[in-house]
Amino acid sequence: MQLIRVTEAAALNASKYLGLGNKEMVDQAAVDAMRGMLELVDVKGTVVIGEGEKDKAPMLYIGERVGNWSEEAPEMDIAVDPIDGTRLVANGLPNAIAVMAAAEKGKLASLPTFYCEKLACGPELKGKLDINASVRENLKIAAAVLRLDMNELTVVVLNRPRHEKLIEDIRKVGARIKLISDGDIAAAIASALPASGVNLYMGIGGSPEAVLAAAALKSLGGEIQVKLHPSEEEKNKIKELDVDKVYLTEDLAGGENVVFAATGVTDGDLLKGVRYAKNHAITYTIAMRSKTHTIRKVEAFHDLKYKTIALKSLGIDVKLDR
Repeated sequence: MQLIRVTEAAALNASKYLGLGNKEMVDQAAVDAMRGMLELVDVKGTVVIGEGEKDKAPMLYIGERVGNWSEEAPEMDIAVDPIDGTRLVANGLPNAIAVMAAAEKGKLASLPTFYCEKLACGPELKGKLDINASVRENLKIAAAVLRLDMNELTVVVLNRPRHEKLIEDIRKVGARIKLISDGDIAAAIASALPASGVNLYMGIGGSPEAVLAAAALKSLGGEIQVKLHPSEEEKNKIKELDVDKVYLTEDLAGGENVVFAATGVTDGDLLKGVRYAKNHAITYTIAMRSKTHTIRKVEAFHDLKYKTIALKSLGIDVKLDR
């Protein structure tokens, strides 16, 4: 529940800038709230997936200590994406979420490249697909296992020039495609939720987002497979890059107890976005715990007469103004 309060605060603070066209303002608002609320969490936390090195991102940087660090608090690694889809919020588009995950120390992977190739699916397809196989082969297996006609199978793909061949291959097989502009954490997780209407997530996206998706898929019983997709600069900089290695869910988010929380900022396949009604704000959050495979969906009503959040820039008990 402490993590839920963190992602709720980030979503609420960022939602004030919905559609204003300023993604930097959206990100700053979410980071300020997330960082402030994290200081109240009973944990000795270290950010292992964040916004970069300290000199490039002064808030929620890799290596930053978060939590209250009380004597009895557990020591955990923290992964955050204050807003997955800042551009979506800035432009009033769907599928933006505030996300964080926590795991035992050393159990969240830090991949050496910024991008990776991904294949995500739900429990029924776990262990049956292969990221090294052709698109045709994976989709035929998926359709057969799920007992769907090929034209009923839906694949989510980021709408990027680099995916032209992937999109062409999916269309040749006859599967349906849902193109998204941003927000591939939610898209990967949605592949494991029957009510989402999507069956697979495929394509190249951010490596930090793959780890956060793995933290959720671990509780959902789904699977993500990834392979490194290095840039030329990364190839030259990192001497030993094993681009053939396949990382599975457990490699990305291991250990017995991984916890995950995400709150919707704008409406999407995974969650509804923040809504305002008179003097109330309504948030929708999904929280998961891999140890028990418990999935919680929380609809929270926040009375804006009384609602306060902790902002790192201003301190605790800051009134949430619309």
